Amino acid sequence: MQAFLKGPSSISTKPLATKEKSAAGSSGEGKRSKPIPWVEKYRPKNVDEVAFQDEVVAVLKKSLEGADLPNLLFYGPPGTGKTSTILAAARELFGPELFRQRVLELNASDERGIQVIREKVKAFAQLTASGSRSDGKMCPPFKIVILDEADSMTSAAQAALRRTMEKESKTTRFCLICNYISRIIEPLTSRCSKFRFKPLSDSIQQQRLLDVSEKEHVKISNEAVSYLVKVSEGDLRKAITFLQSATRLMGGQEITEKIVTEIAGVIPKETIDELLLGCQSGSFEKLETLAKNLINEGFAVAQLVNQLHDKVVESEDFSDKQKSAIVEKLAEVDKCLADGADEFLQLMSLCALVMQQLTRNT
Repeated sequence: MQAFLKGPSSISTKPLATKEKSAAGSSGEGKRSKPIPWVEKYRPKNVDEVAFQDEVVAVLKKSLEGADLPNLLFYGPPGTGKTSTILAAARELFGPELFRQRVLELNASDERGIQVIREKVKAFAQLTASGSRSDGKMCPPFKIVILDEADSMTSAAQAALRRTMEKESKTTRFCLICNYISRIIEPLTSRCSKFRFKPLSDSIQQQRLLDVSEKEHVKISNEAVSYLVKVSEGDLRKAITFLQSATRLMGGQEITEKIVTEIAGVIPKETIDELLLGCQSGSFEKLETLAKNLINEGFAVAQLVNQLHDKVVESEDFSDKQKSAIVEKLAEVDKCLADGADEFLQLMSLCALVMQQLTRNT
């Protein structure tokens, strides 16, 4: 009976196995290299490629020569190269083979509560590391723990970290990366060498964007590059992402300033001018229609607040008294939007005050 049962099953499974193998083989042959986002593709591979952060690069180069590092604290706006810099330095120190074993990177998306700091980080820090590399270069006998977005860690987790930093100083170096240094507790900041990453200058950003455009064979006008830099506000990662999105949208055609405006979600200058004219008209019905249109077109009121702030501050059409009243209201609206208030009501509240200021003297 058993022989009878075994017979058909062995017959039926063999063709399936061969089919699966042939299918796997064919799919393997047809596989191409996966497309990588340009942000990752053009991320600096070594410390020399890091743009604009001269002080940090100089210190890291000296540290790499001596194969030693202090505990580091990188802070500054997003997209200025904080994570890229430490990853590039770690690759130079350990080489591609040892990089995975010697570097532990924890991001804000990972669980980084007090328990993880006590268990995972502590266990990794306690492991000893040899000072040899397969290519014969000098390799430091320590590991690196990178804590990205460290300002989102709880105070308890940060407090648990400070003892580990001290105890495991022979085998481990820590690199904390954050946007706001004020959210890192004092005992941690005093144990680290602090480096501020500056927002990238316009010329540096333009140069990088032109380099990427050239390598990817992207047609883009000089005005569009300048506007891309302005829209990204010193964040090179955002600028490169916008450039890639615009390239995909245009499909080989030249990228213009108008396309960048659409991709970046920036409110066109004409729309803001029309809204201000509506405020000057003194007609509440007209203002309500313009506000509804703005919301229905999908523009973010938070974006309008930012752009309107720049326009009001730089404009000569408003008196100092009007500017102060409008800017104060912009701050209130921004706070309400951050707290989750209704966009239309906040926009109407803002427009009503602008109308009041503009029509008072007429």
